[in-house]
Amino acid sequence: MDTHRRLRIAQVAPPFEAVPPAAYGGTERIVCELVRGLHRRGHEVTTFASGDSEVPGRLVPTVPRALRRDGYAGDPAPFLLATQLAVADHRHEFDVVHAHLEFDGLLLARILGAPVVTTFHHRIDQPWAASLLQRRTRGLVAISRNQASTHPGVRWEAVIHNGLTLDDAPFSPDRGSDLCFVGRMAPEKGVRDAIEIARLTGRRLRIAAKVGPDPTEQSYWESVIQPSFATADVEYLGELVGTDRDRLYVESYAALMPGSWPEPFGLVAIEALACGTPVLARPTGGLPEIIRDGIDGFLATETAELAALVDRVETLDRAAIRASVLERFSAERMVDGYLAVYDRLLGPAGRGAGEPATAAGPRVEAAATAVTESPLEAAATTEAAATVGVGIKVEAEPAEAADLEMDANAMVADAMVGGAMVGGAMVGDAMVADLAAADPAVADPARRSRARV
Repeated sequence: MDTHRRLRIAQVAPPFEAVPPAAYGGTERIVCELVRGLHRRGHEVTTFASGDSEVPGRLVPTVPRALRRDGYAGDPAPFLLATQLAVADHRHEFDVVHAHLEFDGLLLARILGAPVVTTFHHRIDQPWAASLLQRRTRGLVAISRNQASTHPGVRWEAVIHNGLTLDDAPFSPDRGSDLCFVGRMAPEKGVRDAIEIARLTGRRLRIAAKVGPDPTEQSYWESVIQPSFATADVEYLGELVGTDRDRLYVESYAALMPGSWPEPFGLVAIEALACGTPVLARPTGGLPEIIRDGIDGFLATETAELAALVDRVETLDRAAIRASVLERFSAERMVDGYLAVYDRLLGPAGRGAGEPATAAGPRVEAAATAVTESPLEAAATTEAAATVGVGIKVEAEPAEAADLEMDANAMVADAMVGGAMVGGAMVGDAMVADLAAADPAVADPARRSRARV
């Protein structure tokens, strides 16, 4: 396929935050960077996102306002289903669909006629994830080698590190002595450990974190974090918008990321490094792919070890840290990587809007890091349509339509049985029963377990 051809691309964001988000919202920030980058290169981009999003190209609202902006903390499953239905309604308008819906994107990949790229922005190491990821779906993308390694048997299309527009990040060689923590107010993010590092080093810790509406986060904030403020010099800043967050980084001596969970990537790390602020972190998840130990900061497994390394930050070259991260994690490099994936999925006979892109950028073939070989499989011609029990049409030959209909519902049921996590929401047997009413095959465990290409 001509990589300079103008493509019709759908970017599908979750409905939780606007694109771009006002403050916190890692997935939506990446979607925004992709939409802007692809639009600059002349591609025809449609974004499925909340109605308060502001993006170039066409916006198809999936909810009037971002759910978290309205304080919604209920079950997001109906809103994610509505997002998928909206994409299905427009399926003939795109050459490629790029889903950012976590495991909900797998269903889109099975039922749409267009090629689908599914990027996983969150954890995928849950015990139930393997059966979903090993269904030989094309277009699966991980955001770090560590994330992909949790399922070595999966046919990953590529590993593509996240990228941001970082050139305008502020920089100053003059720093104070404060440490900073930016992230969610959740136990796995290591907020309590960051406070302990501040106590051990005698430095002030400035915390920019959102306390979400989730009862677990509220309880953690009230019963664990607030009382711990008395043990160290802590300033709580709340949730900061981008410019204020950058100012916090550039004023800080170092940024702390002592979370113990396997961070799939770590946008906070590249934001801090772009401001020339070294990062001290546990070597979990994708962070060692970002932070070069002893160059960009320091990695250690224990809180006391991290505290002991704080004074060594003074020896690091802040200007060199900034220069490296701007090159390694730019938005343009990320866009190159995804264009390479789109190229592979569309193949030499790929469709397009027929007009050349205005700024194709560097050649995209080498931009994505392939983890496993994924030779293009011949696509079946699409003549007939069958309706899936959840209301989305599946395009297929008549002989295949019924099987695809049952498989799509079965995939949803596989993820829901026993209260599994789907798109970040805990759902369970009630929704399986609703699907079974539309398609009896969903209720058959043997039928649900059969994988089909």
